[in-house]
Amino acid sequence: LQADAYSGYNKLYAADRQPAPILEAACWSHGRRKFFVLADIEAAARAKAKREKKPVLVSPLALEAVRRIDALFEIERAINGKSPEERLAARHEHSAPLVADLEAWMRSHRAKLSCNNKVAEAMDYMLKRWASFARFLEDGRVCLTNNAAERALRGIALGRKSWLFAGSDRGGQ
Repeated sequence: LQADAYSGYNKLYAADRQPAPILEAACWSHGRRKFFVLADIEAAARAKAKREKKPVLVSPLALEAVRRIDALFEIERAINGKSPEERLAARHEHSAPLVADLEAWMRSHRAKLSCNNKVAEAMDYMLKRWASFARFLEDGRVCLTNNAAERALRGIALGRKSWLFAGSDRGGQ
């Protein structure tokens, strides 16, 4: 199951579950997003232009994490539409070394950060689920993200509020 870290899924992944547990495949977009917010240069510039009381700082570590994760997305764009076997072979050759380097880099830098640091929180999100993030390296059918599924559900999420009033002519208006 490819999803974010919603705790409601934890029972599905439980090792004592019979039949065998469902394997979790974490979404790299969710992991990247936490770093991207901290590395958003444009948001920092907008905040500075508005002269907010608290300056928005761009984290060099978050920027580097985004750069490293973006390299994985670039590989995925190149193999999109190929067979699972071809994708898996390309991932073993190109993505696996990047994933291993990213993990080592994160663990090294995480050890130097306080537990309340926002970059540390983003790193913890990924490091605690590292096997799930690396699952795409084991199966060519697994996507790097669950963005397609989330886009498919977007209409439902956006329509929920509107549909509350669809039962009446006035509500429809």
